[in-house]
Amino acid sequence: MALNSVNTNAGAMIALQNLSVTNSELQTVQNRINTGKIVSSAKDNGAVFAIATSQRSEVSALNAVKDSLNRGQSAVDVALSAGESVSDLLVQLKEKALSATDKSLTTSARAALNEDFKAIRDQIATVVSNAKFNGVNLLDNSTGTGGYKALANTGGTTIKVAGENLSLGGGKVTITATTTIGTATLAGTALAAVNASIDNVSASLARLGTGSKAFGTHLTFVGKLQDTIESGIGNMVDADLAKESARLQALQTKQQLGVQALSIANSSTSTLLGLFR
Repeated sequence: MALNSVNTNAGAMIALQNLSVTNSELQTVQNRINTGKIVSSAKDNGAVFAIATSQRSEVSALNAVKDSLNRGQSAVDVALSAGESVSDLLVQLKEKALSATDKSLTTSARAALNEDFKAIRDQIATVVSNAKFNGVNLLDNSTGTGGYKALANTGGTTIKVAGENLSLGGGKVTITATTTIGTATLAGTALAAVNASIDNVSASLARLGTGSKAFGTHLTFVGKLQDTIESGIGNMVDADLAKESARLQALQTKQQLGVQALSIANSSTSTLLGLFR
């Protein structure tokens, strides 16, 4: 190729190639600064983008796990509150039943105690039937042996808290809907049933409390897991903005020099005119 030619300007070609590379690098840096990410699309780094997308879906799915755990904890906490009320009512029943075992009571006094006993007994049924959260009642045996199952992870594994049947005559509360203290004998029988019920309900409350704590502990873990995964995603795709800012300034300077070099290369052919003067 002729060194001095107006048809082909090799210097301008090289300068243009270098300027195009600089402009491309500058565009990449500007995109990183605008998005804050070094990998914002699959064309930046397909493998990293795929991994990041998968992990983002995991973080999103963990929100469903947290919602399930929150609902479960709320259902158990409602059951705990109702169970504590049942325990308090049983203590009151014990007082009435014990008083009714006194054979020296007058007929009117015994009748008054019996009416109080029945009113408190029926209140237990009312408390149990209303111990619902989001349609879930862990105290009336409506959940059976299944209890409440909350999501534990994105794979569908669950954490279970068993229901506690605190209905009248349900096994744990041994007094029935017909238990009375109308006589000293009935009062003695009722007292034994109330004592057994108090022990059973206390054990049920302990199990429910453990279940609520388990939900709360796992909920905290899931929150930390989300934070850790999000941090890992950031390590893969986030840009170092301080570094990109310094690179931006360098490329802008390089771009200006490239424009000037192209201008010089383009003007070199004009010197050939001097040869024909």
